[in-house]
Amino acid sequence: MTKNLVIGIEGLVGTGKTSICKNLLNYIPNSIVLHAGNIYRAITYQMSKEKLENFQNVDLANLFKKYEIEIKIENRETVVFSHGKKIQDIDLQSPENSLAVSKTSRTLNNINAYKIVENYINEYKKKYTVIFSGRDTKKIYPDLDYHIFITADLDKRIIWKSQQYENENINEIRKNIIKRDKLQEESGYYKTYKDTIIIDVTSSNNIEDSTKLVLNHILSKKDSI
Repeated sequence: MTKNLVIGIEGLVGTGKTSICKNLLNYIPNSIVLHAGNIYRAITYQMSKEKLENFQNVDLANLFKKYEIEIKIENRETVVFSHGKKIQDIDLQSPENSLAVSKTSRTLNNINAYKIVENYINEYKKKYTVIFSGRDTKKIYPDLDYHIFITADLDKRIIWKSQQYENENINEIRKNIIKRDKLQEESGYYKTYKDTIIIDVTSSNNIEDSTKLVLNHILSKKDSI
């Protein structure tokens, strides 16, 4: 690889974005995954624990400080700490927290928090290629080397989510995805740009297939690995 890159990956709910990012680590040398969405999830999780409901236009950066959010790297992925304690992935990714994040992200003021994430990326890029997973990746980091948006048919996404949440009712999973899709779209998080690479993974049988679809687009560029 001729230089360290910043690869922004986002997409529709339930398309396997997080798993794709993790799997890309097996193919892209000297890379890490920055799970920017987990910052939102961590803050929302802490808000839920405190039963905070009035967060209209609250500055996300202030909550970042309030909950003493720290981002560290473990096994080439970022993990989130609050008040010095690591927040477990099972809590961050729960259906309840996922839906809550879709709601809070519409009302919180993101501008200053975006600058915090941008600073993290700039620091990590000095040493690594950064696979940047989250929402609004292009707004947070306009100089992305790649902006990739993952899509898939609703029915396929329901199947994948049902495999993730084995004990959840399939009808509830469907309603949850549709509701989150609507919230995300209304918040402007499904925006694409002229340089966005849109990848449909409906035909994928597994995450490995989806990862290779993404990787093929990265490999096709002369600045890549």
